[in-house]
Amino acid sequence: MGENTMAVTDANFESEVEKNQGLAVVDFWAEWCGPCRMVGPIIDQLASEYAGKAKVLKLDVDANPRTGQRFNVRSIPTILFFKDGKLVDQVIGFMQKPALDAKFKQHLAASAA
Repeated sequence: MGENTMAVTDANFESEVEKNQGLAVVDFWAEWCGPCRMVGPIIDQLASEYAGKAKVLKLDVDANPRTGQRFNVRSIPTILFFKDGKLVDQVIGFMQKPALDAKFKQHLAASAA
């Protein structure tokens, strides 16, 4: 996990994500998931690039099944975008950095408008 990426759990998801003002991006992943291991470093890079603008978190679905079920996460990696605590977008499966970067920009621009 990168220095700007934080682990989130079933226990603190509400306080860290749903009560967060601004953009929060949550990567739902598991240790055994190959595509998750490919997208993980990209998420860490984006967390560094958007430090102070977006909160980036990772949720291990094996250790925290409740939150994944709540948001109908059926396959991983799934990346959920929350704006002021409300789910606004999702990406399922591996996505290259330019495409993920565009999602960050899109949702940050929407909050500045």
